[in-house]
Amino acid sequence: MDVKTDFLVYAAKLHTPENRKCSNSKKVCMHYQHEFTLQATLEDVMDFHACSSSMAAITPPPIIVRIHEAPAILKNQDHMRFTLWLGPLPLHWMVQIETDSPTSFIDRQVTGPFALWEHRHSFTALEGGRVLVQDDVTARLKRNPVWWLAGAGMWLGMPILFAYRGWKTSKIVRRRSQASGTTHANPPV
Repeated sequence: MDVKTDFLVYAAKLHTPENRKCSNSKKVCMHYQHEFTLQATLEDVMDFHACSSSMAAITPPPIIVRIHEAPAILKNQDHMRFTLWLGPLPLHWMVQIETDSPTSFIDRQVTGPFALWEHRHSFTALEGGRVLVQDDVTARLKRNPVWWLAGAGMWLGMPILFAYRGWKTSKIVRRRSQASGTTHANPPV
């Protein structure tokens, strides 16, 4: 498949954002899920996601990511401070990484544009040398009108953001695996 076809395949597999009650709260949260599979080892996929630099590598243009503070390899309880530039609008974030199982982690917003942001990344090895990557995001908008608009705008772009991230992750991990000589049961197409 070519790059355009790969991206369209990811875009066709999008999940629609939904609203539901936040855990331990009467407030309504927004919920978004996305998943994709890629030809790679579980170790390669998890190693890629543990690198703080991977965030900038898989964020679509025109969004610019500037990481200000983060360890090169993220571990449980680490913090990552960064700015997402949406055109001229800087959105400053700090997230804490929380490892909740050997094959998943959560980045939880400490400060940022949302009242609540929890993004769970889960990885499952599948037959045939493939890995299922699942993203599960729960968020709540801030009450301030400016931040509400910024958060709502970001939320509306989630399907495009995550389709691009899935496509780009597959491309980068495949290229790294080929460069390091990692073999798979079924070679990437």
